[in-house]
Amino acid sequence: MGMEFRHLGRSGLLISEIAYGNWITHGSQVEEDAAVACVRAALEEGITTFDTADVYAGGRAEEVLGRALKGERRQGLEILTKVFWATGPGPNDRSLSRKHIMESIDGSLRRLQTDYVDLYQAHRYDYSTPLEETMQAFADVVRSGKALYIGVSEWNATQIRAGWEMAQDLKIPFVSNQPQYSMLWRVIEAEVVPTSIEVGVGQVVFSPIAQGVLSGKYEVGKQPPAGSRATDEKSGANFISRLLSDEVLTAVAGLKPLAEQAGLSMAQLAVAWVLQNANVSAAIIGASRPEQVKDNVKASGVRLEADLMKAIDAVLDPVAERDPAKTVSPARRP
Repeated sequence: MGMEFRHLGRSGLLISEIAYGNWITHGSQVEEDAAVACVRAALEEGITTFDTADVYAGGRAEEVLGRALKGERRQGLEILTKVFWATGPGPNDRSLSRKHIMESIDGSLRRLQTDYVDLYQAHRYDYSTPLEETMQAFADVVRSGKALYIGVSEWNATQIRAGWEMAQDLKIPFVSNQPQYSMLWRVIEAEVVPTSIEVGVGQVVFSPIAQGVLSGKYEVGKQPPAGSRATDEKSGANFISRLLSDEVLTAVAGLKPLAEQAGLSMAQLAVAWVLQNANVSAAIIGASRPEQVKDNVKASGVRLEADLMKAIDAVLDPVAERDPAKTVSPARRP
């Protein structure tokens, strides 16, 4: 089965339903040769959508991705990046101010070695800058040809609606939100997804495998595998720690027979699960080895039966987080 593609929100842009992201890996946890090998594997498996951000590994992630994609047909790729977090020591080196957005898009394009990005995303909501200023700057980025579409990341339903309404007035395409979403983290379902469906915004979700927890590689009473994100203080250890409780790991172990029943690895089951949500345009996977990419992409096109979806709910319901108030605020994580 080949890679399947979905429209990004209500736009005409098609993206691969499994996207490749390099939040933790490129430029930090994984050496460049391995990172390039993962990108090559993604391309070979039919992934055309690549997500990064200016802040990942202090800009090195964009640089590595730019080098890895050099020589590829640009029209055959969808390159996504983000702006908000600090990229320098000065007071204006962060936020969604006009100054930071206009300077950051140029920096991202230089590091990515491209004339434009397909999607430019607000990495968090900025409570310190008027939304009107942010959206006007995004409109100017679009009109300059440096970005084709605008999106956001981890905005709540009220913020998405307000941004979309301003984008309508400015006549620019506000098409996506990038939230955390997995079997264990379902906070977008109650409010963000219904609002997004109403206004035509699609979800490009990150951490569908919950930082590897849903792959089953972390087990109760055992040390995390060497080289895993749970052992890397520079990247994922702090973020993943809340998912490594005995209660969560015990529940996750209950997914193994369900994955076997479906003929899937646990990681494939996790990715396929988020793709059952019709508002999800793509699931972002990360990898430190090409084999992980090749395994995860097998979730593309998988349809999970209703009985299996109910069985997953029954196993994980005690530990799944659904509180919409826990949509991440800017202070929570980069």
